Amino acid sequence: MERVRRACENEDMNRVEVNPALLRWARERAGFSVERLLGRFPQLGEWESGRTQPTLRQLERFAHATFAPFGYLFLKAPPEEPPPIPHYRTTGGVGPRRPSPSLLDTIYLLQQRQWWMREYLIEEGHDPLPFVASAPADAPPTGIAERMRAVLGFGPRWAATQDGWEAALRTLRQRMDEAGIIVVTNGVVGNNTRRTLDVDEFRGFVLVDEYVPFVFVNNRDAKAAQMFTLAHELAHVVYGSSASFDLRSLQPARDDTERACNRAAAEFLVPAREVRRVWNDVKDAPDPYSALAQHFKVSVIVAARRALDVRLITTAAFHEFYDDWQRRERRQGSRVAGGGNFYDNQHLRLGRRFTSAVVRKTQSGEMSYTEAYRLTGLHSRTFEQYATHLGTGAGR
Repeated sequence: MERVRRACENEDMNRVEVNPALLRWARERAGFSVERLLGRFPQLGEWESGRTQPTLRQLERFAHATFAPFGYLFLKAPPEEPPPIPHYRTTGGVGPRRPSPSLLDTIYLLQQRQWWMREYLIEEGHDPLPFVASAPADAPPTGIAERMRAVLGFGPRWAATQDGWEAALRTLRQRMDEAGIIVVTNGVVGNNTRRTLDVDEFRGFVLVDEYVPFVFVNNRDAKAAQMFTLAHELAHVVYGSSASFDLRSLQPARDDTERACNRAAAEFLVPAREVRRVWNDVKDAPDPYSALAQHFKVSVIVAARRALDVRLITTAAFHEFYDDWQRRERRQGSRVAGGGNFYDNQHLRLGRRFTSAVVRKTQSGEMSYTEAYRLTGLHSRTFEQYATHLGTGAGR
């Protein structure tokens, strides 16, 4: 960092000495080709070859364009940057093997919020949540599913009592929040709409903590698949293991905990004994998956996935249905996130319980507005308007 300081102080210095390997590392880390960046950095090829060096201002712009921490570009060699939590990928999945800057920055952002919220709850005298890490690794899926329902106050056919799978999804998210789990749903990094999250890289992740687990759902994913992701993440909380995952075709990675979470999530949403009974009534229907989904008030893709689990259909039949479903979803544009009321979206992007706690701390004077802006990503008037939208009336 001494070289950074000297470069900033010496206004006559035109070029900055940078290891070309670090420039390649930053570009590849962001998943960019040289060609993609040439319009903004015509000399990038020469920089990476070591024939020329960028100026300090060019290097700052390059770091911003590649989402790389500026100081990292002055290291002697590319840093090792393992994900802060295990990143599980389904066998045969596509996409980068190295975690993208968008995934890493999203995890880091939620970790900061989780650390703050944990301290807040301890100061307020809250006890640890008894259900976090309450199940042994070898617990059967039926037992975990029962525990998950007990945590949320659900009966075995809870989803079937909802008006539809969309209502069941909202109810699931709400009950998890009421149980003490902060649920965040977003399709971009923070509020930066230029940095979208790649659903092929991850559908969600969970940060387990005994006081305040944080669950993240990638809102770029189809809404119909998000219900299974939420259930999978809830199982992670009960088992006590943090992770990010892509759940390609709603299938887990080759990891014992991932497989256990998938089995528990499926049993939680659609009990095996019940699905076998109902299947006999719907298997000859023109669209048996839709009939099954309508009975259990889950999405059709979750219904088909459960039929595969209990061996009512073959793997080939499921993948044929899943691929066709994906094509229809893309044509209908169901994966496009965003839109709607900005402040309503913040309930999903931040979590109502988290922002309510931040607002209370700023109102009481125990927390600076600068810190509140940093934690929420909302600034000045926007933060105050959102506080009012919460019904707290947090104006200064």
